[in-house]
Amino acid sequence: MTTSPTDTARVAPHRLPVVGHALPLVRETLPFLRSLHAAGDLVRVDIGPLPVYFVTTPDLFHQVLVTDGHSFARGRFFARTRRLLGDGLATSDGENHHRQRRLMQPLFHQSRMPFYASVITRHLQALTDSWRPGQEVRVEKEMMNMAIGIIADAMISCDLGPAAAAEIRHCMPVLDRTIVMRALMPRWLDNMPIPVNRQFDATADRMRRTTDRLIAEHHSADAHDDLLSWLLTAHDSTTGERMSDTQVRDEITTILGAGSVTTAHTMAWMFHELACNPEAERRLHAELADVLGGRPATYADIPDLEYTGRLIQEVQRLYSPPLGTRRALTPVEIDGVRIPTDTEVGFSLYALHRDPRLYAEPDRFDPDRWLPERSRQLPRGAFIPFAAGYHRCIGEFFAKTEMALTAAHIAAHWRLRPVPGHTVRPVAALVPRPDSLPMSLATRD
Repeated sequence: MTTSPTDTARVAPHRLPVVGHALPLVRETLPFLRSLHAAGDLVRVDIGPLPVYFVTTPDLFHQVLVTDGHSFARGRFFARTRRLLGDGLATSDGENHHRQRRLMQPLFHQSRMPFYASVITRHLQALTDSWRPGQEVRVEKEMMNMAIGIIADAMISCDLGPAAAAEIRHCMPVLDRTIVMRALMPRWLDNMPIPVNRQFDATADRMRRTTDRLIAEHHSADAHDDLLSWLLTAHDSTTGERMSDTQVRDEITTILGAGSVTTAHTMAWMFHELACNPEAERRLHAELADVLGGRPATYADIPDLEYTGRLIQEVQRLYSPPLGTRRALTPVEIDGVRIPTDTEVGFSLYALHRDPRLYAEPDRFDPDRWLPERSRQLPRGAFIPFAAGYHRCIGEFFAKTEMALTAAHIAAHWRLRPVPGHTVRPVAALVPRPDSLPMSLATRD
């Protein structure tokens, strides 16, 4: 016989009256989420009066995201992003989600990756040509600007123009900084005119206006073989209906956000880890010399860049999305506890991928964890950087292509070195971001 969650689920430590666990969640998001596994496999965290039941083991992740995935809808975290993303693929559920995914899937098929690789390489070449020996750059900003340019060029196939490009480059970092904090705030703060709400709402409005202008310009321009043109003309195979401009805007905003922020942060951390681990950098350089022989990397080279792939996997493990939620559509039993309808279930890929029960020395950077003989020892669901189930990231192949080519191209030309005396701190965002990552540039022979 099962019971209600309040009867049996462990409660996370340090709960306070009224606010619950909201303060440690906001102030120490990453350490707090990592601490939950010590409290149990299913742990209750109270965000104000709202209980959220966090799963902390691979088998429970698999149950929530895959096995019982049909019993859950997008949860609180995704609902709080709808002001920005509307009913885009990252926030939609049910038949709407399936319909949108069917319409968009062809443009993310592996067969299109060679074309996208050519776009990525062009932007990488422009970036590395703009650098100078001895120059100090903010790597997190360089990666963000490059990633926005790549996703816009690949998915919209038009020059954004200086004004639109500047707007998107302004909006994305602001939204990235505020989106997790909004998700963690108690509901009674939703409509309060506090700084985080004002920043998020104003920036979301700017982003929507910019995307609306892009759509209007696309309507009056010649058709392109890109995502925006595809969405404006695509018909649902079942109903024959076309998307409204509002729905197209939501999808484009989702792609611009998810396709730039997550990859940019991962690449910034990669160059930080390479600078802190000279042996990993040496092995990367040796592989690039062996496989490429001095020529630029292409999409066809990616399978042969085995160490590069392991290196990227290790960066993804260390810097995974910190927070996700699902809302139970029906009563569900998790770890022997009955979760009622409309209850929030939380999960942290960041905490899962740094769990000492799964990874020895979980904070140590070790690309060889992903050698086949070692990675096969991990249980199912222990490493899911693109999530799992029918909400798995649609842009997985695109992101893998961009990250591999970025690592190969930049490392073939430049060494990035930390600025003495500066300490980098991870901050909770869609993917943990470096608060500031200044590095100096040195050319490679």
